Amino acid sequence: MSNTDKKQDEIKQIIEAARRLGVEIDEQKAIEWLNKMAAAQASKEDLAIDEEKGIYGHKINIIDFDADDLERYRRIANIVGIPDTEGVVETAISLSGSAAQGKVQRYPGDLDYFERVNIIAPTREEACRIIGEVMRKKALDYFSSPTYLLIEVKWGTFLTNVKKDGKLIKAGAPISWAPHEVKQGYMMVEDENGNPLKIEWSYGEKDPGWCKLDWVIAEKDAGRVVNVSNMLDVTWEGPDGKIIPLDGYLDPYFQEVYLERESVPLFTKLKEYLTPEKLNSYVEALKGEVKKYLKKGHENYGKVAKRLYNIFRLTGAHKEAMFIRELFDEPAAALYQVWSLIDTLDDSGKMGVDKEVLTKQITELIKQVIKVTEGEEESKIVDALMKLRDDITGVKDISDEEWDKLISESRYHVVKLVNNYFYSKLKVIPQIEEFLKQLQQE
Repeated sequence: MSNTDKKQDEIKQIIEAARRLGVEIDEQKAIEWLNKMAAAQASKEDLAIDEEKGIYGHKINIIDFDADDLERYRRIANIVGIPDTEGVVETAISLSGSAAQGKVQRYPGDLDYFERVNIIAPTREEACRIIGEVMRKKALDYFSSPTYLLIEVKWGTFLTNVKKDGKLIKAGAPISWAPHEVKQGYMMVEDENGNPLKIEWSYGEKDPGWCKLDWVIAEKDAGRVVNVSNMLDVTWEGPDGKIIPLDGYLDPYFQEVYLERESVPLFTKLKEYLTPEKLNSYVEALKGEVKKYLKKGHENYGKVAKRLYNIFRLTGAHKEAMFIRELFDEPAAALYQVWSLIDTLDDSGKMGVDKEVLTKQITELIKQVIKVTEGEEESKIVDALMKLRDDITGVKDISDEEWDKLISESRYHVVKLVNNYFYSKLKVIPQIEEFLKQLQQE
């Protein structure tokens, strides 16, 4: 049997196994995708630019990106993105995670942006001051409106152990700023001896660390709310032209689709510092995350499946990746979106997002659950969601404690269903099962 015949036979075996599970795979489309992945792997250039759509990214990301919602992504990027300042701040914003894989993961719950922010400054200290100033201005300029609400900002690193709200936070942990703390420009904590300690916003300049901003955004026309984050990878470009990451690490670009063709010059400049061995490091990091989500008591097979897909498509295990991509196209995979949107609902309900939008959102969640579940689990989830809807619409007020309980119950049952769905499917393909066993044994 030739290699070509052997590959075709393996593909047919996977398709037949999927069909026995009730997972329908369009054989022609699957083979088309496999051919595209093989061609991308054979190409020496890993950066792909779509001139017509004005997007670019790693070649395999462009294959999986669904551009139908491109204008929506750009519109939201205008809210969450860091603006350029000529000669000082240059940026390249992208979609990352499941939103950047729209042809695969059709039910993304959140919108995750990733933005490269390069600060041109005479010293590192000045670069740290500038990024702190820029982040706070962005947070305050887009603090709240009928369509968006700031949830949290990650800025700076605690250099000593502190206590906040009675909880110990160890040195080296990122500093999480609540919206009111961002606005006032400081937070109150305690030192290890219980003495009050005022942490000014400028404290973050000492070690910027993890830079990230989170919002809840209401899309009234679409009748939905969504959690939107923007993770910043901040670099300093000194007078000598050398570029240094402020957190000590320049993130790879294996999951991003950049939304602005005009930012290619910055990306090209940064790409020189992203060496080929970064791929191996990235894959190893993904394996570490898979191990974490396989641990007994912490199982999360939805997250396992997402990370396996990225591992397989990056390492040439395209047949296995093809099987997993089909799992995310099944109606039951919509529960992953429901799970994520329950968290969004929690944030939105507590923070006063437009009630009409929230009501539409929760009604759609109920419909989605009824469509893809049955039996006792369905009844429990639907009952909890209907009580939350009654509270939002004012039909029946519930206490904060009962709200939290209903959110927790809904999340628990949805997570259970998601885990069962992906666990039962991933174990069917021998190559995937063997890969998971090896990771668990390491």
